[in-house]
Amino acid sequence: QVQLVESGGGLVQSGGSLRLSCVASGRTFNTFSSYAMNWFRQAPGKERELLASHWWIGGSIYHADSLKGRFTISRDNAKSTLYLQMNSLKPEDTGVYYCAAGLRRGEYVYWGQGTQVTVSS
Repeated sequence: QVQLVESGGGLVQSGGSLRLSCVASGRTFNTFSSYAMNWFRQAPGKERELLASHWWIGGSIYHADSLKGRFTISRDNAKSTLYLQMNSLKPEDTGVYYCAAGLRRGEYVYWGQGTQVTVSS
């Protein structure tokens, strides 16, 4: 089984920054670099939305247009860790942030438990 554990959430003022981490582990998760990794957000009362993806082929990266360059996804394959650097945070960025993994882009098989981000105005 594959486990994903997010961390780095918390309370931050508007305009601040946070860096989220997602560490992958598990008996079958010995080739982290081969997985497509993703960050999602679920804001209060809203559906879960895809924020960013990183799949290993060619180091391809996707960021949602709505982020307007404020968030950056990255990964450290040696540490089996996915990151999300979040800058210029806004109150509307408040929500639970999840990482998800799959064998290819658009596949979300494994999920973490989420980390809460709260941005105060």
